Amino acid sequence: MDTKTVLIRNAFPFEHKEIGNLLVRAYSNLEGFPGVDEIPDYYNYLQNIGSITVNDSVDLIVATTDTNEIMGAVVFFKTMELYGTEGIAPQQKNASGFRLLAVDQKYSGLGIGKKLCFECIERTKELYHDELIIHSTKFMPIARKMYTKMGFKHSKDLDFTKNEVEVFGYRLYL
Repeated sequence: MDTKTVLIRNAFPFEHKEIGNLLVRAYSNLEGFPGVDEIPDYYNYLQNIGSITVNDSVDLIVATTDTNEIMGAVVFFKTMELYGTEGIAPQQKNASGFRLLAVDQKYSGLGIGKKLCFECIERTKELYHDELIIHSTKFMPIARKMYTKMGFKHSKDLDFTKNEVEVFGYRLYL
């Protein structure tokens, strides 16, 4: 597929269920990541991700083909109050964040995740924020490698553990 045909935009409400399904598939397929039986509340949150968009400070962003097939998605937080993690991230000022980046497996390797990241970076710059904050785990080595190549730096003060999963925080200073 030619990645020039990738469209990046906010998701439409009728796409929320499909995006939830994509997130559940992506995270449940991560080798070693806790399964639905182990953390059902988390997977319920993923499945119902569209509900997070009731707040104007949160965008559910999708990457689609020119025929509106969903290739990937990410949740962008214009401010950190609703970021929804443990630790100090939700208290960060003059910062934006993103979470739950996922790419449909059939579009893996086409740079979709990177395009979604760049969209979050641009939105952060438009808000005149100083930094973009993200989190990842050891179960996401491809994502962590991409983030590092894009200039994100591991920030130990953002790290935390939830459901016995170590979560690593990263910052990109703009």
